[in-house]
Amino acid sequence: MVGVACPGALSLSPCERFPLFQSSSLPRISSRPKQFTIVAMSEGSVREWILTEGKATQITRISPVGGGCINLASRYDTDVGPFFVKTNRSVGPAMFEGEALGLRLMYETNTIRVPKPFKVGSLRGGGSFIIMEFIEIGASRNGQAALGRKLAEMHKAGKSDKGFGFEVDNTIGSTPQINTWTSDWIEFYAKYRLGYQLKLARDRYGDSSIYEKGQRLAQNLEPLFEDVVIEPYLLHGDLWSGNITYDKNGKPVILDPACYYGHSEAEFGMSWCAGFGASFYSSYFEVMPRQPGFEKRRDLYMLYHYLNHYNLFGSGYRSSAMSVIDNYLRVLKV
Repeated sequence: MVGVACPGALSLSPCERFPLFQSSSLPRISSRPKQFTIVAMSEGSVREWILTEGKATQITRISPVGGGCINLASRYDTDVGPFFVKTNRSVGPAMFEGEALGLRLMYETNTIRVPKPFKVGSLRGGGSFIIMEFIEIGASRNGQAALGRKLAEMHKAGKSDKGFGFEVDNTIGSTPQINTWTSDWIEFYAKYRLGYQLKLARDRYGDSSIYEKGQRLAQNLEPLFEDVVIEPYLLHGDLWSGNITYDKNGKPVILDPACYYGHSEAEFGMSWCAGFGASFYSSYFEVMPRQPGFEKRRDLYMLYHYLNHYNLFGSGYRSSAMSVIDNYLRVLKV
């Protein structure tokens, strides 16, 4: 099944997220793909879609799916098979619309398996829903080698001709993720990844120290990318263990994305909470060759997620983020 893990999130130990940002904090979606046009809908919209466009004639059972911490998740069993449904009474459809677009783009690469999105809509009285394919989960047969290979294939197949960014802003957990198209990766990562999180930390906690040091790092990233060819590949964006599973045939499945087009190495920013092993990396780099200086950039990409954890969960993650910043400032001598 899909959505058994905390949707789009990390867990508290250390990877579980909670909706600390209210709906007013979510980004305004700049554009909406036609496939997921939002219309005013009643509370029965999920049932109505399943019994019309979903081609079911009856819903035989509705059962909760455990593990969610941001959204409520349910399995709808019907005479044409099960559907997976997530609802959220606190936010409008923008969050699910960004998720649906990411799922569709990953699905269309025909590489790694992702649940196919069917419908996004608004709930009467506030809130929203997303309906998608329900994937039966089984034991892993191919494990991390298959995951690494398929992920690399997805990256290569999902290349953008617009630069770095995404069609819409979305969320990383509950934090807004700004995806303004940018032609230069270093500028994009400095401004819309590190810079945005640093500003949140300053505004939320009054943490001028991490803001000032972090900005100094963000303005001096060029030496870390010498002799590197950076292309805008489609990224899942939030790849931790709770968003990775395997279907009943043992094939890897990835869930709950925070997609954007970026440097492929940024996909490993959650590796400290993903359990990637040697077979994962060796298989990945067979498809997507390792770039010079890969090891010296790994902590840089983890920093974005450490900062996001700091902003979501508080000071317990500050030391990890500050340690990375201080180390880079020392190495770069800035």
